[in-house]
Amino acid sequence: MTYLFQIFQSVLNKRNEFAVIICLISAGCSSSGVQNHQPKVDTKQMRYQQNVSDSAKREASFFSIYNQWQGVPYRLGGTNKNGIDCSAFVQIAYRDAWQLPLPRTTKMQSKMGENINYSDAKYGDLIFFKTSKITNHVGVYLGNSRFMHASTSKGVIISRIDNPYWASKFWQFRRVDNQSF
Repeated sequence: MTYLFQIFQSVLNKRNEFAVIICLISAGCSSSGVQNHQPKVDTKQMRYQQNVSDSAKREASFFSIYNQWQGVPYRLGGTNKNGIDCSAFVQIAYRDAWQLPLPRTTKMQSKMGENINYSDAKYGDLIFFKTSKITNHVGVYLGNSRFMHASTSKGVIISRIDNPYWASKFWQFRRVDNQSF
């Protein structure tokens, strides 16, 4: 490039407009021998940014489901917005948010995936409670001691697992999606 600049400067000194035009055309068509280096792409950083973006989308997905179903009343055996039970709500939430199929009943859902320690629970894990000797309840853990579920008394809501009622009924966490965040 320096060589071309010297030629161009020489031509300008002679005030020969025709030669200037020829030099500019030649420079545009020639190779300077200097490689045009593109900045290196940090693929590790790009993968990290993509993973962060995917994680954010995955987190937002359950909140989106909650916003659609919030306040829908509880109905044993219900599967729609006229009334829904806890296992149907969780089944629909996983299907619509993460495209993961779950069985219809709490009993079958409680056998899915792997058992997770309380301290290792993450956003999206299933959370189970034993509400009586023969009745179980399921919800989706949202992190920060919160879970969404279809409550028998208040319909689809977000509750806290450290609430004395839920804390006393806690049974297990299960992870049905092996992707970590």
